[in-house]
Amino acid sequence: AAAPHQSGQLGDPGPQVEAAVHVRDEPLQFLGVGFVRGRGLPGLAQQLADEEEPDGQVARRLLRFFSANPGKPFFIAAGFHKPHLPWTAPKRFFDLYPADAPRDADFLNAQGNALFQARRLHEAVDIFFKALALQVDNALVHYRLGLTFRDLSLNREATECFRTAIALDDGAVRLLSLSLLVHESRQSCDWSTLEADTAALLAALDQVDDTTGQMLSPFALLAVDATPEQQRRMGAIRARSLSRGVLPLPPAGPRRPGRIRVGYLSSDFHHHATAVLMAELLERRDSQRFEVFLYCHSVDDGTPLMHRIRAACDHHMDVRHLSNEDVARRMRDDGIDIAVDLKGHTRGSRFELLAWRPAPVQVTFLGYPATTGADFIDYLIGDPVVTPLAQAGQYSEHIAQLPHSYQPNDRQRPLPPCPPRAELGLPEDAVVLCCFNQTYKISPHMLDLWAAILHGAPRAVLWMLRWNAHAEAHLTQELAARGVAAERIVWAPKRTLEDHIARLRAADLFLDTWPCNAHTTASEALWAAVPVLTVPGPTFASRVAASLTCACGLPDLACASEADYVALGTALANDPALLGFLKQQLEEHRLTLPLFDTDRYARDYEALLLRMFERQQAGLPPQALAAAPSLEGDAA
Repeated sequence: AAAPHQSGQLGDPGPQVEAAVHVRDEPLQFLGVGFVRGRGLPGLAQQLADEEEPDGQVARRLLRFFSANPGKPFFIAAGFHKPHLPWTAPKRFFDLYPADAPRDADFLNAQGNALFQARRLHEAVDIFFKALALQVDNALVHYRLGLTFRDLSLNREATECFRTAIALDDGAVRLLSLSLLVHESRQSCDWSTLEADTAALLAALDQVDDTTGQMLSPFALLAVDATPEQQRRMGAIRARSLSRGVLPLPPAGPRRPGRIRVGYLSSDFHHHATAVLMAELLERRDSQRFEVFLYCHSVDDGTPLMHRIRAACDHHMDVRHLSNEDVARRMRDDGIDIAVDLKGHTRGSRFELLAWRPAPVQVTFLGYPATTGADFIDYLIGDPVVTPLAQAGQYSEHIAQLPHSYQPNDRQRPLPPCPPRAELGLPEDAVVLCCFNQTYKISPHMLDLWAAILHGAPRAVLWMLRWNAHAEAHLTQELAARGVAAERIVWAPKRTLEDHIARLRAADLFLDTWPCNAHTTASEALWAAVPVLTVPGPTFASRVAASLTCACGLPDLACASEADYVALGTALANDPALLGFLKQQLEEHRLTLPLFDTDRYARDYEALLLRMFERQQAGLPPQALAAAPSLEGDAA
């Protein structure tokens, strides 16, 4: 989960749109561009995609081919767009297409989507409207127009487009539109139809198959009440779609001698919540036993954090311009013993390249709080709280438990002094209850529980993140309907990480949400010595805050029920002395708590990797690895 100071949002389904069409009874998958019936030959686009040519040259060659081969259908598909590269080649094709050439609705749909992917949003809107003028009942065009409106911050217009797509389609586009409709309602906290829309989404999940469900990112299910079984099934459908047609590499020969080679795959090795969490773990590793490779498809943002991550590792490979298969072969050539994907089903992921089986041990860790559903991932790293072995059936991977929390943390993160409450708009004598989660994690039911606590604690105020203007207005109205006056609500603007942690120290208690907890946001609160109150649920994403609080010696703040949550929250809000004591304990013991003792975490983490490695080297298949006793010691 992204930290509150970051601009990330629930996984972006837009670039993940896929559809299946048939050419002479052969399915043709395509990502995002759509298809066009025009002139040319099926398969040319894929041929050109395999050639290393400048985008403009590719586009011109396609145009020449279409002119020379009249009367045959062609498809602009994944074709001449490589998924790991920008969408410049498809855009260039449409830029070069003759102005007087015929354009039907399918052509305009593909052109609009190429413009959308190239971030030429206003032009995309114009083209999508032209497509609808020719074919007003095209559900995919309405859906894509909704995506474009959403990215232009025109949320009401986006919502209407998604509703139209739902009315026009009963398959994959309907499912995608439902997921976006629910997300937009949650992000804006406009809950007028949320219950019915969520029920429709969850019911649709049980009806989908590999064709109709392959386009939905399972990340969209983390903040709704999807069951663990639904999460696993949708993860498996998506993983099969992403890896379809992939043949694993031949078995590797004898292992090269040397240190255990660990390869991390991610697009988040820059100023991102994952990098914030991982930085010191990489710095404190045992460099005499482990050799670390970064397979990086991140933006090069030039930040100190990006440079810090790279400096902490032995090898940094920029793989942005390599195909998935090429990255897999590079990992195989590098002799990687353990491949660790840090993305799963999140935006910018390329975890499907592990379907080529480049490493003998393959692991998912940290970035995606659920099962991937992928049969090419051996282990998921968790802990006894977030992934109890009794819940192993929820996971396609084998659970590998760390003894304390699964989440690493950085003791070098800022801890500036707290500004005066008056500067933050907070009353000096109030008990400050806060929640800095993004608004999509807040539900009507959570507001019922918070209102009950506020009614029972008249001296308390509620401090929330000003994520967007619509959410602020709607939440203020919803709380007023529950009897909470607007003057008891304080809104915090987005700030840098340093400023955010400084202001967090003014809070007394963090109120968590579920089914998607605070993740990085919760560890930031605990770092700022703010206790976190939560209720663990049945899924990974709903148990993270409990894992973090237990690793800070506060297991009683992981409540057994919602009634206990309200009762304890009310009691604490009426007992400033007790809250002060809890804050003092976190303050005084910060660096020795398991959550923030990075040396201990590094030793425990490496011991877990070693168990995976030794088991594989002994010729044994993966199996669940229960938490071993915690290790302490200095980094090598």
